[in-house]
Amino acid sequence: MITKDHIRKLAVGHIAGTGIFLVDVRLSSTGRITVLIDRPEGVTIDDCAMLSRQISNDLGEAVGDYELNVSSPGLDMPLLVPEQFRKNEGRMVEVISNEGEQLKGMMMNVTPGGFDLKTETRVKKVITESVRSFNYEDVKSVKVIISFK
Repeated sequence: MITKDHIRKLAVGHIAGTGIFLVDVRLSSTGRITVLIDRPEGVTIDDCAMLSRQISNDLGEAVGDYELNVSSPGLDMPLLVPEQFRKNEGRMVEVISNEGEQLKGMMMNVTPGGFDLKTETRVKKVITESVRSFNYEDVKSVKVIISFK
């Protein structure tokens, strides 16, 4: 039987030293294996195809019962691992805290334990900036705000 941990170990073994990092491994009840990867400068189709071939070769005939997809996380997906937070430092994000508070601002000072969020509040014509620190475990989700300006 194929497990998330087994797929995770295979993927990490193949991407070690490439600059690519593992974001997530998902197994569905319908037999779909999804491996999400990224790197600071973004992954290419060739990166995804290479890892897909390597994992398929490792799994051999066991993969016949599964559909394997290797891709980068979508733009609408929340950030899941510290490497993604570092990659998106300096960008506008939407944070939902564990208490349900929703904030928008610029993600800054990303560390292995958390990040700072710089927000702006406008009252009449006066803009006030504030910085709030978050530990990763204090947030329910963090999504990059996509701007087409």
